[in-house]
Amino acid sequence: MQLAHNHHKPSTHNKEIILVCEHITSPANAGSIFRLADAFGVKEIIFCGNQPDTGSSRLRKTARNTEKTVPFRASDTIKNTLQELHDLSFTSIALEITSNSIALSTIDSARLDKVVLVIGAESTGITADTLEQCNITTHIEMYGINSSMNVAQATGIALYELTRS
Repeated sequence: MQLAHNHHKPSTHNKEIILVCEHITSPANAGSIFRLADAFGVKEIIFCGNQPDTGSSRLRKTARNTEKTVPFRASDTIKNTLQELHDLSFTSIALEITSNSIALSTIDSARLDKVVLVIGAESTGITADTLEQCNITTHIEMYGINSSMNVAQATGIALYELTRS
């Protein structure tokens, strides 16, 4: 029997997760990211380079009101934002396929209690400067011929992997 929203008992995890979004522009993706952040207990979303229009009907429809409950803010510079989070003992994980990235499934996320998940722009991904600043660069293993997936879908997979331990 399917549960009604008021009967759902959310799970918990012991991680402090912050999601840093570099140049996310699509209202639909931003809305999905809000909804995923809510689903996986993300402490805060930080939008760097572009702040989403939370008045957008597309964002609101996709977010299903989570843009009102998940804390978020804008930051002018991702470099300063990541440095501040590193100073607070966060481990930054860039989600980007590169020649040096490691498979997400190989990260021992049980050892990570303060995580910054960095995701990049829909068309260009995470910038080289940001990749250089992150502690870990990881990718999702894929079995099709396409080399990428939608940023919101990838974020959901990564959040699942990071919180399941």
